[in-house]
Amino acid sequence: MRLSTACRTAVTTFVDNPSTPQTSRPRGVFFDLDGTLIDHFHTLYRCYEYALGTLGLPVPSLETIRRSVGGSMEVTLGKLIPEAHIPRAAALWRAKFDEIHLEGVEPLPGAEWIVRAARAAGLRTGVFTNKLGHHSRGILRAIGLADDLDLVLGAGDTPYRKPQREFVQIALERLGTTADESIMIGDSPYDLDTARAVGMRCALVTTGTHTAGELRAAGADPAMIHPDLHALGRAVFGFA
Repeated sequence: MRLSTACRTAVTTFVDNPSTPQTSRPRGVFFDLDGTLIDHFHTLYRCYEYALGTLGLPVPSLETIRRSVGGSMEVTLGKLIPEAHIPRAAALWRAKFDEIHLEGVEPLPGAEWIVRAARAAGLRTGVFTNKLGHHSRGILRAIGLADDLDLVLGAGDTPYRKPQREFVQIALERLGTTADESIMIGDSPYDLDTARAVGMRCALVTTGTHTAGELRAAGADPAMIHPDLHALGRAVFGFA
């Protein structure tokens, strides 16, 4: 990506200005995937619809499932169906997702721009997600962002999930940065808790399933909540 002169100036000011406190100048940035970089919700809904329908269970509305997602597919199922049905429903969900996971993927506004601007600014860039790692890498290849990332780490790549501290520590080690010099970009309280697990900064967008009010209620700094990645990139990094 070729940055404009104004963008390069803003990036240089943010990243390299010696008068800027070190805690304000990240070397690494982690992006959540679903709800942050991509909209994949209709494909996810088809998997819930298939799993619950196959078991003869009521299928909640798209909006009900949208309000229930977060953390992991099993956590979401636990909000929707009796516990005894979760193992079978999860197996059916995975089988369907394996089949259709490259369908219906839409990069969210500003996704390519912010990832490539961060990379052009010399930041280490990673995707850090609870979506299965091999699915995440395939999706990022399909939308043309894989080559702009230094790391893609997801569920199944380690024994852990966000927001577990061990998972965050592995992500930092593989990206080659520390918590003090990194920032988490996400869309949910899970992303906030992930950053908190190691004392990392966190900036959030409301393009996922949580409103600004819900993110504030979870403890997010109101100044670090933004309507989309364009607004976040300008406010947090100074990208133009």
